[in-house]
Amino acid sequence: MPLLRAWLIAFAITVVSELSIAVPLLETGGSRPRRIAAVCLAQLVTHPSVWFIWPLFGLPRPWFLLLAEGFALLTEAAIYRFSFQQLGWARCFAASALANAVSVFAGLWLL
Repeated sequence: MPLLRAWLIAFAITVVSELSIAVPLLETGGSRPRRIAAVCLAQLVTHPSVWFIWPLFGLPRPWFLLLAEGFALLTEAAIYRFSFQQLGWARCFAASALANAVSVFAGLWLL
């Protein structure tokens, strides 16, 4: 399967799974459309990096997963925190961590 097609499939799986987890967890942060937009923005920032930039480092798979997913988790938590200033860092970090865990396992299971 060509890389771009594989990425688009993985991106769709990620967006759907992270929307289903993060949007409810960020509920007190703002309106539903704003939460959806923040989650989609977070995916647009992190997912292409994980697929196209992080592999350039040539890390062994366990290190790649740890560092790339750690990058995604922290970056998405920061996006949520700056999008919803009334939410604390702990809430944003928890939403990002749970959503990322679900999307990683969904991607590994489905792909």
